Amino acid sequence: MKTGTLFGAVALLGACSMSIIPQGAARGNATQQEGEWVAGGSADVPVAQPAGSQYPARTLQPVDPAQLIKVGTDTTRALGVGVAAGPDIAMLNIPGAKAVAALQSYRTSCSSLVRREDNSGLTQGADWKLSCDAAKNWPANDALRFFTSYFETVQVADGSAFATGYFEPQILGSKVSGRDYQVPVYRRPANLIDVDLGLFSEELKDKRVRGKIDGTKLVPFEDRAAIDDGALAGQGLEIAWARDYIEFFFLQIQGSGRLALPDGSVMRIGYAGQNGHDYTGIGRVMRERGLLADGKTNMQGIVEWLRANPAEGMRIMRENKSYVFFTELTGPGPLGAMGHPVVARTSVAADRMFVPLGAPVFLDMEHNIADGLWVAQDSGGAIKGPNRFDTFWGAGEEAAQIAGGMSSRGQALVFLPKGSVSRLRARRTSPSE
Repeated sequence: MKTGTLFGAVALLGACSMSIIPQGAARGNATQQEGEWVAGGSADVPVAQPAGSQYPARTLQPVDPAQLIKVGTDTTRALGVGVAAGPDIAMLNIPGAKAVAALQSYRTSCSSLVRREDNSGLTQGADWKLSCDAAKNWPANDALRFFTSYFETVQVADGSAFATGYFEPQILGSKVSGRDYQVPVYRRPANLIDVDLGLFSEELKDKRVRGKIDGTKLVPFEDRAAIDDGALAGQGLEIAWARDYIEFFFLQIQGSGRLALPDGSVMRIGYAGQNGHDYTGIGRVMRERGLLADGKTNMQGIVEWLRANPAEGMRIMRENKSYVFFTELTGPGPLGAMGHPVVARTSVAADRMFVPLGAPVFLDMEHNIADGLWVAQDSGGAIKGPNRFDTFWGAGEEAAQIAGGMSSRGQALVFLPKGSVSRLRARRTSPSE
């Protein structure tokens, strides 16, 4: 497999300091970082624009910050940073095809949306029931009217958005080990435990750790180096074997992908867990150490260096102590953080503390190809903060090119059920707040 097929993974190589558990890829979620491509990267290459994808120049104007509605002082979520009523959906010029795709993805998410806790604080599950009931039988040829009928837009904080892209990579693999296939693809170990710290302290709400039990203590799980050295060998955890360690390393960062098997078939694998260790982006590490020459700070340059310096390259990759476990996917996928399939050019990863997962999102970006209506069905370790998004582009060379070149700024709006802004205003003025 040529390393060129992994170009989209390069933006994932930036440093990422995550609190408690890296949220990376419950699908897997991409862990792309702003600023990874500073010179010579694929962001310097014009992004392919499929026919019919062109949008007019950016026209969405931010709402005056003075109009922000804030409830409480917790600025780690949307309720605290504030939201403002945005423009009418009918004014957003959403193409019919985008509305149809978004309606289908929204419909898919509804089973989770109506019952999950909204970490952003903007809504409750019951707020979405009316639109979800309507979505079940809403005609696709009238999709735009669905959104104008049941939603209103809000700007979160200043609405200033930053978007990257992710895709589903394909590498060579096998369901059995052999001379050419010696890199294990592990399923989630049974002794890997998730702990919701919010169950023990209100101050630790929305914080989690992962580890394993050692006697009466919860201790860290094995890191990448220990796992590479065989800590999990002999436990029957292998679901497949990859041919190339470096390509599998980048597939782990994406969190899901495809294994091209020797018989010509394809095995799809998706995120099943992570060892709880912080993610470290090796691209930034290598740049800080001066290992990459000018013009070689892109994916191809990084891979070339790793292959030319295998011993030191392995040590650098081991500095990313995070390790992702997989499961075989036999249905649609890859799966997002909501447990539902993400859809190319429709699903987007967002920070669940600022966007209710399952909510439609409208982007107006410098890269016009990212403009339009998306559905927040995923989250990611580096997708943190208000208006930070990671757009999903599917699989294949074009998807890799677009995802690798996606580093765009603009404005964002979140669609909430009608009446949400009024309820937030009432809460703001409530004596209890």
